[in-house]
Amino acid sequence: MDRNRSSRNKDTDSYLSALSTDQRAALEKLRKLIKSVAPAAQECISYQMPAFRYNGLVLVIYGAARQHLSLFPMGGELIERFAAELADFSTSRGTIRFTPEKPLPAALVRKIVRARMGAIAATARESRARVKASRRKTSKQK
Repeated sequence: MDRNRSSRNKDTDSYLSALSTDQRAALEKLRKLIKSVAPAAQECISYQMPAFRYNGLVLVIYGAARQHLSLFPMGGELIERFAAELADFSTSRGTIRFTPEKPLPAALVRKIVRARMGAIAATARESRARVKASRRKTSKQK
């Protein structure tokens, strides 16, 4: 992948068009899978890579490097939660690495995306509860 070219990409299609055929095919398959699990999510570019936004927050990011592909589930807690199922893949605190020859299992991607959607929904509930509590506190002070 030409890093200079990818840094100018404004959308997912232009990002993917800069990749090798095998990387592009693998990431297109991942993209389609994520869309099927989160049809309400919107595609965007985040950190100069393809991503999905759900309820205003980044759901997942994915991308390509010279030697591997990556899925970023936006935090290490999901990588820890699915550690046993990710044992055959290289991971770091916020990254799951895979290759076109050894893609992430579809069932695992579905679990990760659903878990991330749940985390975003929980964040939204907590935020609404804080706002509600703040409004109650303000109205009692008047």
